[in-house]
Amino acid sequence: MTKLHDLFSGKGSSGQRHLRVGEEIRHMLSDVFMRGESNAPGLHGASITVSEVRVSPDLKNATAYVMPLGGENKEELLAALKEAAPEIRYLISKRVKLRHTPRIHFALDTSFDEAARIDRLLKKPEVARDLEKNDE
Repeated sequence: MTKLHDLFSGKGSSGQRHLRVGEEIRHMLSDVFMRGESNAPGLHGASITVSEVRVSPDLKNATAYVMPLGGENKEELLAALKEAAPEIRYLISKRVKLRHTPRIHFALDTSFDEAARIDRLLKKPEVARDLEKNDE
């Protein structure tokens, strides 16, 4: 049973640790990309949004969901990130205080596309008509 003081001290909440580590890695990745610290040629001058980092419960693997600003050249950016993953892991390891830095895998974030698709669906006349009926 978790004690109240453990919830606020950060102790005893091992179920949430991978979430905290993922958020910290997301901040560090954003900082590395913003400063252009990677030597990978495909990443120079690229504006990259890191929307989420999911870390496995054992903290050995992490998946970073990224999207280039404006959504242009997605595949080229993803290929450059996969090639630069070991270097980026090294840069992150210097900033995050963990015994082992997770292996970082990169994936395109499709949530923006999904949100646009749902928005288009909601604007269809037949859906709007059904939504108006429910408001009455």
